[in-house]
Amino acid sequence: MKPKVKVWVTFDDLKLGDGRARLLELIDEYGSLRRAATAFEMSYRNAWGYLGELERAAAFKFVERIPGGGSQSGMRLTPRGREFLLRYRRFRRGVNRAVKAQFQRAFLQ
Repeated sequence: MKPKVKVWVTFDDLKLGDGRARLLELIDEYGSLRRAATAFEMSYRNAWGYLGELERAAAFKFVERIPGGGSQSGMRLTPRGREFLLRYRRFRRGVNRAVKAQFQRAFLQ
């Protein structure tokens, strides 16, 4: 027996949770939306739409294109996008710790 909690940060009607956060991490890791979408098992078109919705709702850019067409081109997180993702992960870890502690008090003591 263990707890499971879903957590989102909301921007008006749009939610950022573990899924969108993971897509952002994969973009940062691969430097490519196409490769991140493939690893996430999502179509490129859906991933692009996902990002557009998120950026419109948040009112800031999470990613930026790196032009050039060569091996250095692609996509990366903006400094603000990277900072937001770090804060989201820190928030998520805190929520997980609090849920685990409350679960232990409620069910295991």
